[in-house]
Parts: sequence; structure tokens; C-alpha cells
Amino acid sequence: MLTAHYAPSRFGQLHYVECGEGEPVLLLHQTPRSWAEYRDVLPLLGATHRAIAMDTVGYGASAKPADDQSVEMFADGVEDLVDELGLDTFHLVGHHTGGVIAVEVAARLGSRVRSLTLSATPFITPEKRARAVWKRPVDWVRPNPDGSHLLELWNRRRHFYQPGQEAALNRFMADALRVLGRAEDGHIAIRLFAMDERLPRIAAPATVICGQDDDPSMPSFEPMVRALSAKGHIVPGAGVPFPEQRPEEFARLVREAVASAEVADG
Repeated sequence: MLTAHYAPSRFGQLHYVECGEGEPVLLLHQTPRSWAEYRDVLPLLGATHRAIAMDTVGYGASAKPADDQSVEMFADGVEDLVDELGLDTFHLVGHHTGGVIAVEVAARLGSRVRSLTLSATPFITPEKRARAVWKRPVDWVRPNPDGSHLLELWNRRRHFYQPGQEAALNRFMADALRVLGRAEDGHIAIRLFAMDERLPRIAAPATVICGQDDDPSMPSFEPMVRALSAKGHIVPGAGVPFPEQRPEEFARLVREAVASAEVADG
């Protein structure tokens, strides 16, 4: 059974949903989503582990500080949550933006992160940082009195979802509209992140996964695998909403990464 909770942090209340018992697995969502991205993954992981999906600072039902968003700020929220929950060690999973946040968390917390699974995580280079503020908005739309911006936002994401996956797209819309005025801030934050300085500090064994149909993320797959000497898996039939499109496969790959680290730890 999924249960929802709040925990205090330096930013205010952090919202998270969890399922199951055992070794904790913390999941971080993409921008501008919420824990709901893992709604179908949580019970699968919860069958063997304590699966926790948090709302990143600024998103979902978590606190929304007025400060400029940054990967470091998002990671501060993650660190506050794991400390508040008393998680001495845990396994870490991040999808898209959540993967970039996971890189920073793993670089900071060292051996506390027992394994790291990065799903469709952008590989941020100095060249990408230089172009960060000039990129076309991904999810921000200008609100119109006639509500036409709702259709514009829907169509921005529609091609990522297959026919019959409208329920998942509805969940995206609910998350995006909740933070519409700042829907682009998370994307800008990850493009400004000095990833090249943080990757060498990661000690956790890493697994990199990506949906074969995730066109924005596939170019980052091989560079990330090489940078972390990671295991890599490309999954057919999955795209940008991988955890919602293929929850069983997503959970299986996370379980394999977790089990491999647990065996290595002895």
C-alpha cells in the first residue's frame, strides 16, 4: 500500500510517498513532475524494499521557495529528507532531471549511496552550460484567458506518449500546471550544473538506463556509461515517460542494480 508523508527541511515541508519495507530505495523524478511519475513503480519495488519517491523541492506538494532553482538546492532537499528519515545508507534512482540531482547527491554523500541508477540522465558538458539560457522552453507556456495554453502544453508532450497512455499524460499535465510559472526553471538548473566536476567524486556502483525511444536522452547514454564505468541498458518500447510506460522493466532494472550492490557489499 502506498502511504503519503511530510518531513521537515530547511525549505519547509517535503512530501514523499513510500511502499514496502527493507533496504531503502529513493527515487527522484524529472522536471516538472512529482512522485506520481513512480506511481506504478513503487509497489513493484516495495515488494522487496522500502521504496520512497519524493517531490523535489519546488515541485509536487513539497515546499516551493522563491529562490532561484539549482541542482545544488534540489540536492539539499534530498539530503534533508534522508537525514530526517534516518537513512544511513540507501540506493538512489533518478530519471531525467532526477538523475542529474542524483549525481550531485551521490557525489556529496559518498558511501551512504550504495548504488546509483541513472535513467535517461542528461550528460551536461561545459559546452551545454554555455548555451543553457538560450534554449527553447520545454514546458513553459504563456497562460491565455481562453485556456488555449492547456492544449499547447498537452501538444508539447503528446508525442512522447503512445496512444492509450493518456492517463499518464494527464498526470504530467497536473504536475506541470501546479508549477506553471516556474515549469522551465528545473530545465535551466540542470543545464547550468557543473556535472564534469561532480562525476569523478561518485563512489557508488552505477547503472545507466534509457528508453530506446527517448530521443532527447539517447545521445547522453554512452558518455554517461563511460564516465561512470557503469552497466548500461537500452530498453525498447520506452521513451521520455519510461517509468510510466514500462514500470515492470524499470523496476526490474533497479532491482538488479540494487541486488548487485548488495552482493558486492557482502
